[in-house]
Amino acid sequence: MAVWDIKERNDIVRANNDVKGTKGFFGGGYIAPANNTSIDIVDFVAGGNVRDFGDLANAFNQTGGGNAGSSTRGFIRFGGEGSPAYTTASEVITLTGGLGAKAQSFGDLTVAASAKGSLSSNTRALAAGGAIAPGGGAQNVIDVFTIATAGDAADFGNLSLARTGTEGVASPTRGIFCGGFVGPNSMKNEIDFVAIATNGNASDFGDLTAARRHSGAGSNQVRGVVGGGQISGALSNIIEHITIASTGSGTDFGDLTVARQTQAASNQISILFGGGSNRNEIDKVNIATTGNAIDFGDLTRTYNVHLSASNGHGGLDNSNSINLQRPSVTYMPGSGRGFFAGYHNPAHTAAIDLVHIPTLGNSSDFGDLSEARGRAGAAASLTRLVIGGGEKSPGATTNVIDSIEMQSQGNSANFGDESGPYNSQKTGLSNQTRGVFAGGFAAPNWSNVIDYVTIASAGDATDFGNLSATKASISAVSSSTRGIFMGGRNPTNQNVIEYITIASTGDVTDFGDLLAAKSTSAGASSAVRGINGGGLNPGDSAGINVIEYVTIASTGDSTDFGDLTRSNYLISATSNSTRAVFGGGLTGNVNIMDFVTIASAGNAADFGNLITASSGRASGSNADSHGGLQS
Repeated sequence: MAVWDIKERNDIVRANNDVKGTKGFFGGGYIAPANNTSIDIVDFVAGGNVRDFGDLANAFNQTGGGNAGSSTRGFIRFGGEGSPAYTTASEVITLTGGLGAKAQSFGDLTVAASAKGSLSSNTRALAAGGAIAPGGGAQNVIDVFTIATAGDAADFGNLSLARTGTEGVASPTRGIFCGGFVGPNSMKNEIDFVAIATNGNASDFGDLTAARRHSGAGSNQVRGVVGGGQISGALSNIIEHITIASTGSGTDFGDLTVARQTQAASNQISILFGGGSNRNEIDKVNIATTGNAIDFGDLTRTYNVHLSASNGHGGLDNSNSINLQRPSVTYMPGSGRGFFAGYHNPAHTAAIDLVHIPTLGNSSDFGDLSEARGRAGAAASLTRLVIGGGEKSPGATTNVIDSIEMQSQGNSANFGDESGPYNSQKTGLSNQTRGVFAGGFAAPNWSNVIDYVTIASAGDATDFGNLSATKASISAVSSSTRGIFMGGRNPTNQNVIEYITIASTGDVTDFGDLLAAKSTSAGASSAVRGINGGGLNPGDSAGINVIEYVTIASTGDSTDFGDLTRSNYLISATSNSTRAVFGGGLTGNVNIMDFVTIASAGNAADFGNLITASSGRASGSNADSHGGLQS
């Protein structure tokens, strides 16, 4: 009987070596003087471990892009160019099968074509564009296959521009098609996107940094990367990247080791660019970290105009465990717990919702505050969240500070009291040591008070200094050294941005201005960038969808970042080092959560839902990994 060494297993998981998406495949294409049927398998974890996997059922080249299939079944051919006719046939391989396997026929495209781009979620595979005859024109057709069931493709919609030689990347919900060409020297830089689950025409996403065809492309669930290809009459080594959930043009990532047309296979950690232009080199990049590719090894043979696949690409929501909180007997501080605590609409409530920021999904119940309240301030260390002040009912405020221990789901404990009576519409920020609360309201008065607590030691708040004016409904962000307060009202909305040094005490210093005066917006941050989203403009009753940002270590006015999925105010936010999540709001009293990637400007995308439609959740530093806890 086999024995499972639990310690060894735990060490593997914590080292991020427990990755289900470990297999990449490269096959088909053209090896002079004939088309090729061979398929190589590459191990992402064991560099240079490349073996012959099996064969295509038929010899074709220009068989479509990669990144289509589930964690067990991969498309290794969409149509292609034979001798000389183009074909509608598709083929798949069983990714979990043994060596020596032969690809199986799956179904037919709606139109015979070569050099289609492809991508998929767990359930649907899309194949787009392609050439419709040797020497003939390109098409804009997007076909869709159901991965679990062999059968012919159905019409999905159209690309914004007819083209061939495009490349696809995906998250579990969104597909992106990049570049392509419409003639031998007519390369395209257009990027289109679609919602994979919903048939329809593609929409404009942005542009690549250069028009190109026959590139390699891969992704995790957040970032898509495109590398190599042909630009005009020359081969390229350029790699660029996009943020899948947003829109915008490509950004420089680095360079391949060799300029070439290529294909790529990816999991959630890295991308392997294999072969191309009659070469056998494999290059590797880490998706999360920009930089030049490094040598990974060699394929068993040279490849050209071939296809790739993997069992861990970004379209798979269960492709590996890299975005999941690691199993542990005890909670791991800083692993990405975010909190939406208390609310005031439709009724004042003590509920605390928990989200895992690195993983899309709905919130879960954590416990309750000591009393029902909304519009409180929040501050957190790696292990403890403190919630200060708030509104218990219309016109009634509380000065109670509660704390929760993030590792143990359950109700809060009493921490101490705020310093003054103006405790509704508070905001908070923090670093690892100190939590700071600012502003507030108790009819008919507004507050300019800033006070602080030492998060590790329960006790009452102490005076820190003053804001530049009495106001409330401010948003706040922080790094480990600096706290920033944005906007607010008294009773008119404000555009002022001001800052403090968290470790000292004293009044605020002017930082700059928001794009427009607003209040009841939400703040979130990494250690570098602070983001402000939503809120009310002067005279506005429906809220706004604007997201703007500042660089925390500098001073200056804010810059446009993108848009939330809907206009909203009395919204809250939480963040880790890479992602900000906005939740709830009073425009329609919603349970929607949006997210953005903090380092990449762009529009928000759907994250999941709060348990209850609500607004006025605690505002400030309300996660175990927010910007104030990062160096």
